[in-house]
Amino acid sequence: MTNIEHNVIVIAEAGVNHNGDLSVAKKLIEVAAEAGADYVKFQTFKSSNVVSIYAPKATYQENNAPEEGNTQIEMIRKYELDVAAHIELVDYCKHCNIKFLSTAFDLESVDFLASLSLDYWKIPSGEITNYPYLRKVGAFNDKIILSTGMSTQLEVEETLNVLIDAGTLRENITLLHCNTQYPTPFEDVNLNSMLTLKNAFQLNVGYSDHTLGIEVPIAAVALGASIIEKHFTLNRNMEGPDHKASLEPHELRTMIQSIRHIEKAMGDGVKRVSNSERENLVVARKSIVAKQNILCGEMFSEENITVKRPGTGISPMLWNDVIGQIAARDFHSDDLIVL
Repeated sequence: MTNIEHNVIVIAEAGVNHNGDLSVAKKLIEVAAEAGADYVKFQTFKSSNVVSIYAPKATYQENNAPEEGNTQIEMIRKYELDVAAHIELVDYCKHCNIKFLSTAFDLESVDFLASLSLDYWKIPSGEITNYPYLRKVGAFNDKIILSTGMSTQLEVEETLNVLIDAGTLRENITLLHCNTQYPTPFEDVNLNSMLTLKNAFQLNVGYSDHTLGIEVPIAAVALGASIIEKHFTLNRNMEGPDHKASLEPHELRTMIQSIRHIEKAMGDGVKRVSNSERENLVVARKSIVAKQNILCGEMFSEENITVKRPGTGISPMLWNDVIGQIAARDFHSDDLIVL
């Protein structure tokens, strides 16, 4: 299992941005580790098991990878990672001190990933209506991260029922709000849906982001996301379907640093004086002081006392208790009033 000390888990999604090149995949692992991600995630599939020869490319795939065939299967064949490549990448993750994850896209790949004993099953949005797939993954009763792109709340409920009926404990499931467009227009993010999922299903939630930039995942953390997933690449100008909607290394690093800052800043919700601000109490707060010279025996009144810094004397909240009292000694202007 993971050995993660912070609350928000960051999954750096390498996906197929290795372009079928193992050396690129290893460089992606290095980048994710250096950026401070908890996991680096790839994709595991057999092309012939995932798409038919008739499946067309998505518009974003056509726009970003026009040279890679006219159908999905022509495009994705080059991105397959075989068993040996997976083993090598798992070992390299250990070397780089980052955890390995991958998403299975077919039943054969599910069986293979099961042999690796990974921390989580990551179910992608496209499999949310794949009953045989859900039943198979659910039967392991492992922790599951379920992306919910392109789905309705009813479909999410139906998917949860399949996973739970197959054997997965309800509390082992985390729901990721997601929009499956690359890149996602900001007006379609609907980040409040993450809170809708949390309230509707009483489960931990997170966010899988496909927008350009890093603002939305940071906002998701502020709203209570426990997992953030974000695509990254070595260079957005590389050929391939997902590079254009991915972060470059410096952006990934900045996003994770920002998430860690927000994570710390959220705190425990108890309103109290913090350790860092305590020293400023006496500097910024005020006390009751003499507005003018006051002789012993005079009565304190609205005319001869006022409120000024520092806050080392009688609190102004006791104003009405001081008014009408008799001065027990002489006070000079600005002297702290004492009773």
